[in-house]
Amino acid sequence: MPKMKTKSSAKKRFKLTGSGKIKRQHAYKSHILTKKSKKRKLKLTHSTLVHPADEDSIKQQLRLK
Repeated sequence: MPKMKTKSSAKKRFKLTGSGKIKRQHAYKSHILTKKSKKRKLKLTHSTLVHPADEDSIKQQLRLK
């Protein structure tokens, strides 16, 4: 049986934390930044955790399950 490959897109977008949670970056910070407030852009800069409802799907894409 061939090896199970991870999804390349998921591999680039998500990282695992030490406790096993999945970290992600915010969207909407690549262009059209002039109309967004400084506060909004600053909040989009920081990473956050993936919602628990999406964790199973992402773990499957990363072949962790």
